[in-house]
Amino acid sequence: MSMPRMRAAVVGHVEMMEFVRVEHVPSSGEIVHATETWEEAAGGGAVAAVQLSKLADSVAFFVVLGAGELGRRAKTELEGRGIVVHASFVDAPQRRGFTYLDDSGERTITTIGSKLGPRGHDDSLPWQELSRCDAVYFCAGDADALGLARRARILVATARELATLRRGSVELDALVASAKDEAEIYRQGDLSPEPRLVVTTSGALGGWAQPGGPFSAAPVPGPVVDSYGAGDCFVAGLAYGLAAGLDTSQALDFASRCGAAALTGPGVHAEAVPL
Repeated sequence: MSMPRMRAAVVGHVEMMEFVRVEHVPSSGEIVHATETWEEAAGGGAVAAVQLSKLADSVAFFVVLGAGELGRRAKTELEGRGIVVHASFVDAPQRRGFTYLDDSGERTITTIGSKLGPRGHDDSLPWQELSRCDAVYFCAGDADALGLARRARILVATARELATLRRGSVELDALVASAKDEAEIYRQGDLSPEPRLVVTTSGALGGWAQPGGPFSAAPVPGPVVDSYGAGDCFVAGLAYGLAAGLDTSQALDFASRCGAAALTGPGVHAEAVPL
């Protein structure tokens, strides 16, 4: 199935990430040799926006960037990927990061600097556009930005922002949590109102949906290159699938295929997975 003129948006953040491919992550005091390095606009918001750019007819990205060279470069890079970047520039360091990619495809991340998230009272951002969106993924921002994101037909959020979600007190169409990452664990009763759908992911083991029960991970359609961004590609795929009218099982299958496809490319990688 397809959904004509699907409009999507991400309310989130960017990290200018340096990727370093190594045989293994060094232990304390060890020296390792990098076989490949590169830098690109990354972080959960950027990853999701790139994934949605492969699926939807249009994608808007609401974000705050540092006013220096790194922030400007991030905006230009994302616009080059076909994303409409609505950026507010602030006099603060652009958040950066460093990611080891080892031979098994695992990523080990260090972030540098504070996360910059958009604020709903920032009149320089065209918040009214969110009311015309079919799907929005919220992964950074304040409670006012969350309330404005709720104007979209489908709103999906990450449990990484649980404190903001509590303050915002809006009903989410889906919340995506993790069974492995302590910073992304969700327990029933953590939010009021409860999300309509709570999805807890467990990587290659699949996950659990409430309501819905267990679901399987999709097979990886090629060699595993690295796992960076697979989770946010999953969430972007879930938001798109729900907005396209898929039922929970179908939307989870689609999201799983988006996450699996992200494993086959380096860094911020996404594929146009067919519904």
